Amino acid sequence: MQMKQDNPIIAILGIGTAVPDFLLDQADTSHRLTQVLSDYPDSARWAKRIFKQCGVETRYTCEPNLLESSDNCRYFSQSPDRLVPSTADRMDTYKKESVPLVLNAARKALLDGQVSASDITHLITVSCTGQFLPGLDTVLVQQLGLAATVNRIPLNFLGCAAGLKAVCLARQLASSSSAAKILIVCVELCTLHIQPSGDREALFGASFFGDGASACIVGSTNSPHIGMFQLGSDHSILLPDSAEEMVWEVGNYGFDLFLSTNIPKLIGKFIPEQIEQLIKGDQKPNIWAIHPGGKGIIDTLEEIFDLSDEQTRPSRTVLRNYGNMSSATILFVLDETRKQLSEREAGPTNGIALAFGPGLSCELIQITYLPSVTMHEKQVDELHV
Repeated sequence: MQMKQDNPIIAILGIGTAVPDFLLDQADTSHRLTQVLSDYPDSARWAKRIFKQCGVETRYTCEPNLLESSDNCRYFSQSPDRLVPSTADRMDTYKKESVPLVLNAARKALLDGQVSASDITHLITVSCTGQFLPGLDTVLVQQLGLAATVNRIPLNFLGCAAGLKAVCLARQLASSSSAAKILIVCVELCTLHIQPSGDREALFGASFFGDGASACIVGSTNSPHIGMFQLGSDHSILLPDSAEEMVWEVGNYGFDLFLSTNIPKLIGKFIPEQIEQLIKGDQKPNIWAIHPGGKGIIDTLEEIFDLSDEQTRPSRTVLRNYGNMSSATILFVLDETRKQLSEREAGPTNGIALAFGPGLSCELIQITYLPSVTMHEKQVDELHV
């Protein structure tokens, strides 16, 4: 029996994720950092507390020096005679380490979606933690065997919401052409920007950002072959009077990040109305694919919308195991959501994906989980027993 759709749908056809080889254990990283801050007891206490409370247990880094002892870690150094990596040093590492990660994720997405590289019509590359030219788009064209005529669309320096922004853009492109197959790739090496500073803002950023890459294929289909997410209406909003709440600037020693503690409160204030505008009176979504920009964001949305542990579990799982990987994170969350729905043998389920970025900006899109053909056949068979 084949599961067929009367009309083509636009969906995420395949997802791929990848992380670097080096694992940062949260407790160990906190211990080494507080050793460096021993002469700054207030900063050491703050670091110890935020590392423990941010919801992260492990994350990954492309930089092996971040696993060194406090005396040898250039990123944690408080000593003026030890050379802290410059922005140029960090960008060299980004160029070297981002390419294999993004190729790994892209190949997994193509395989998962059963899509040939030659079928890709559009390529959207997303990153805010590094840049080089010719960029990732040219590398992917050459090393994945994409057509030289593929429509290349870089989304650079848009922050954590950019991954979902790319998905929304891909849906719009697929809506205009049934032949369109859009490959989205996101890669973020956030740990390269850890600062040798005792400032609370720097320590907060150092406590939960990790490195990773993700990719997906978006296109039209009328024959779901694996568990996938159908894409519905999307919505983008720039929240009022919030431009200074999330700031990401280029400094001499990497990128300097500022995240306001007001962000969860602002999301709680403005986002319910935006979600209502998106769903237009429909029933409350069952799936909540929340970008885990921080534990406080998940907690706030969970409380406002009375979400269950099951509904927030994918976001909390990704935060716990990988940290916040900026734009790449939302596809990790969708992949984890798909995995958990498949394990529960769930049928078609409506939902929403949402992510937040500088501005403050918010990207939202309606999604519907469609089980695989095999799962659908099993459910139909059980109805006839």
